[in-house]
Amino acid sequence: MKRSFASLSPQEVLALAIALEEEDARIIQEFARQVRRTHPEFATELDELRKEEDGHRAQLLDLFRWKYGDEIPLIRRTDIIGFVNRPPLPPEGLTPEEIAEKVALMELETQRFYERAAERTTDAQMRALFASLAEVEREHEAKAVSVTAAAKRIEITPRYTEHQLFVLQVIQPGLVGLMDGSVSTLAPLFAAAIASERS
Repeated sequence: MKRSFASLSPQEVLALAIALEEEDARIIQEFARQVRRTHPEFATELDELRKEEDGHRAQLLDLFRWKYGDEIPLIRRTDIIGFVNRPPLPPEGLTPEEIAEKVALMELETQRFYERAAERTTDAQMRALFASLAEVEREHEAKAVSVTAAAKRIEITPRYTEHQLFVLQVIQPGLVGLMDGSVSTLAPLFAAAIASERS
């Protein structure tokens, strides 16, 4: 059964942050592999981004070990309510702009996680690290958005990415719940109405 973010202990929040950074780094690495032959410069940019994600994970690991020791609880994004469902493997054949769009969504979701974690923790050291990582993820998202906008030759803003994330986190799960009867039939309608107001 999935858990709410509010139910996590500080130790579990830190463990989840480590898992998120590891997953994001591996997805970005796979995207880089897919485009290395056809778009080597873009692949190099993705390599640099993956190295930064690895660095974030190392910072989080150091803090976890200092506070809690070497045994990290097994907790994944799929265990928590509200995270976007991702395919087990990134799809093949995406263009650089499609990859950049997906990376922007990943970075925004991780940024939101760090912002919530920073607000929730009472530990000054954890709050400072989470806030710092949220800012870095915001910069990553902005860069990915600019790549997508340039490729599509249209104006794309962080608000556009926020709307996409809202659809993935709220509208789609609501529609799934409507189909399997696990949520109120009104939930997707409320979500769609909110999305229309935000668009």
